[in-house]
Amino acid sequence: MDVSRGASHSEAAPSTGTTIVACTYKGGVVFGADGRVSIGNYIMNRASNKIAPLSEYIFLCRSGSAPDTQIISDNVRHYLHQASAESGEEPSVLMAANLVRLLNYNNKDHLVGAMLVVGWDKHAGGQVYGVPISGTLAKEKWAIDGSGSSYIWGYCDSEFKEDMTREEAENWVKEALALAMTRDASSGGTIRMYTLDGAGVHHTYIPGDQVPQFVGDLPFPTGNPGGAVLGSAAREGGMVIG
Repeated sequence: MDVSRGASHSEAAPSTGTTIVACTYKGGVVFGADGRVSIGNYIMNRASNKIAPLSEYIFLCRSGSAPDTQIISDNVRHYLHQASAESGEEPSVLMAANLVRLLNYNNKDHLVGAMLVVGWDKHAGGQVYGVPISGTLAKEKWAIDGSGSSYIWGYCDSEFKEDMTREEAENWVKEALALAMTRDASSGGTIRMYTLDGAGVHHTYIPGDQVPQFVGDLPFPTGNPGGAVLGSAAREGGMVIG
């Protein structure tokens, strides 16, 4: 995810640095995102939360410009709260997805946001909607977006199965994110995953040193970098390395 706001859309290609992944399974839905946030080539945060709650059981996975997708999530959350207060019922996932699509499309000349609307409701169970840049809307059994997604289309297509168990779906999302983080310089850091079903919301946080590694990965650093000898200030807690 990129927090910079530089040239207009006509002057530069949009950047969606991030990887977001979601899939349905028998009984619910699983989704997740990496934690890396950058300004150009500078990594400013490796543990950011790119998943915004829209209601109790509906979430927005964000990639693209951080402020653009944040303003969309804030507005949709407000509209859904109003609708819920007036009707006395929880909003549907489809309602949230259409609101995201409407805001994204009506402001397509000003916003850079590639998003996934993911949730669970009593009408249709677990659902995944893709809302790419410019604001179309597509309901999918699984969806990916962000710069890291281009590296994992083959994996996701070949490994996804209809009616997976919850454990299989969680492993599918985790491995897809880890593979993207291996190859995409704009994806990395930590992994946040959510599972939604009739029993509620379940959150999983995977620190960087516990993200699955693959052939060619550099090992996660441990101990002092390069075996450096630290000064007294560092030994006494006056300096943090890492």
